[in-house]
Amino acid sequence: MTTPQDLLIVALDVEPSRPVEQGDLSLALAGAEVIDLIDAQALTLDDDRIVPSARWTLPDRLLDEAASSLVRQMPYESVEDWLWRRGRGLSSAYLAALEAEGQVTRQHGRWSPTRTTRTPPVDSPARRHASERWTSGEPVLAVLAAAVGIREMPAEDTPSGADDAVETVLAAVNDAVMELEAVRQRRAIEDAAFDNIWRGQ
Repeated sequence: MTTPQDLLIVALDVEPSRPVEQGDLSLALAGAEVIDLIDAQALTLDDDRIVPSARWTLPDRLLDEAASSLVRQMPYESVEDWLWRRGRGLSSAYLAALEAEGQVTRQHGRWSPTRTTRTPPVDSPARRHASERWTSGEPVLAVLAAAVGIREMPAEDTPSGADDAVETVLAAVNDAVMELEAVRQRRAIEDAAFDNIWRGQ
């Protein structure tokens, strides 16, 4: 299993501390891909720039797709730009992949990242793997989960021992999620002002 898959399973399996937005989750999944690609030696970071390594096929389809879509010309792509480009609709892609593998079942009613249906993970090795990472407090998964609101994280709860590249990615995910929330709030204010104009207020 990959970190993005584990993150999505946790998002489906754990009651969140606040509603999880698809956009936030997609950004975090894109960040998780970068971290796994660093581990797979498919890329390195030069400051905040993603520098691809030699191209080879990765065993996970979505991770391989991510690796194949890396920008391979200088000055390369920043982690922030990658999150916004790769993250578009990524939560839906990962959810569809888990459904195709029979890892989740779609039911109507309760909470899910799509907000319309419940997609609980089935009892499987994948779910148990994600659960073990989650219950052990594995730092990277914990920080990504906190970024999207699956749980709250104290300020001092940072991934000890993480290398600079991983810390750069996690910081970029947090910044992108905060930026997206600011956009939502601005739109809500603008929509409210527009409604007031039409009401004659």
